[in-house]
Amino acid sequence: MSTVSFNASSLRATSAQTLINQGFQTNPSGFRLNRRGRLARTFVVLSLAVVLASVFGLQAGANTADTVGAPTPFIEVTAAPGDTLWSLATRMADGGDVRSLVDEIASVNSLATAELQAGQKVRIPLR
Repeated sequence: MSTVSFNASSLRATSAQTLINQGFQTNPSGFRLNRRGRLARTFVVLSLAVVLASVFGLQAGANTADTVGAPTPFIEVTAAPGDTLWSLATRMADGGDVRSLVDEIASVNSLATAELQAGQKVRIPLR
């Protein structure tokens, strides 16, 4: 076994603050900023952050197309009593996929359900 012994005369009284901040200075340059200087520094840092964010934001959308596709032709139908999106889509699909036409009609008209009110005007995209 080993024994460690301390000589009381070799120990120095040091404060806890000295041990915590050992090797670090709070202000290494010795230069102190007043309130206006701190405000200016904060403004410069925030300005640089905004500029960098806008540059990266512009780069993120660099490959997007600026042109809009050709407009889709629509017809407007007034719903009769008992009509649903499915019944209208079945009439307009001409043997095509009825489900995709129902989805298109619902998205174009911002409809949450397939139920329609009598007299409601519904836009149907032509294929």
